[in-house]
Amino acid sequence: MKLAYYIKEDKLAANPEIPELADRIRAAGVDLYRVGASTDVTSHTDALLSLGGDGTFLSAARVAVPCGLPVLGVNFGRLGFLSDIEPDALLDALLDGKFVTEERDLLLANAPFAAVDGWPYALNEVSVSRTGASMLGIDVNVDGVQLPTYWADGLLIATGTGSTAYSLSAGGPICTPDARVFILSPISPHNLNLRPLVIPNSSVIKLSVRSREGKAVLTMDNRVFPMENSSTLTVSLAPVRLKRWCLGGSSFFNALRSRLFWGEDMRNSNITY
Repeated sequence: MKLAYYIKEDKLAANPEIPELADRIRAAGVDLYRVGASTDVTSHTDALLSLGGDGTFLSAARVAVPCGLPVLGVNFGRLGFLSDIEPDALLDALLDGKFVTEERDLLLANAPFAAVDGWPYALNEVSVSRTGASMLGIDVNVDGVQLPTYWADGLLIATGTGSTAYSLSAGGPICTPDARVFILSPISPHNLNLRPLVIPNSSVIKLSVRSREGKAVLTMDNRVFPMENSSTLTVSLAPVRLKRWCLGGSSFFNALRSRLFWGEDMRNSNITY
């Protein structure tokens, strides 16, 4: 087996657990090397290990997708929703080889005003939000149909994968990662009757903003770009998908319970009275 690994934060590379883990993997006969970009990936590589948290996983997607590599997230962060393999369990998982490859939708953002640093894709969400104290007026068009203007701090467009990220904090619904949908979630809306909206991922979404400051902020996962009032952003389904390795026995619903405490209720425990 030949594996590449990606670390976003240099301070994590100094963590003694990293070289110890790498030594154990190499001692088991795995060819392991570090990459920082897709151009560093060599032929016959089987997968990319993302060492860090979910933010590192999002950055690792930029390395893996152009090469068609699956990403295996190893949790050195906090939540570990995408990076759900713990370091102590990694070697046994690699040797057992009981991985399932799942594919995740990506968003494509056509934002010529930002040039989106050569990577126009997002796994979780694309959002626009205010830069100052005043709310935004956000005009949205879905497949040629104009929606009511959102008066809010911002608006995000999420995938099924992103439904448990920023969209969840904005009051959006939870969708399974394989749900072929987009979620439009307003951020702190000043409308009582504009709620999150679920639409097919075949939709093409166009939006523009009105801001008293004359500008807004565009985010694509963990990347930030400026957006001017006159700019138009188009969001659609990307022509490529992310491949993710996960253990065969893993479950999205179990992750909701263990990571986000979904359904946590004393009545659901095994406590007897």
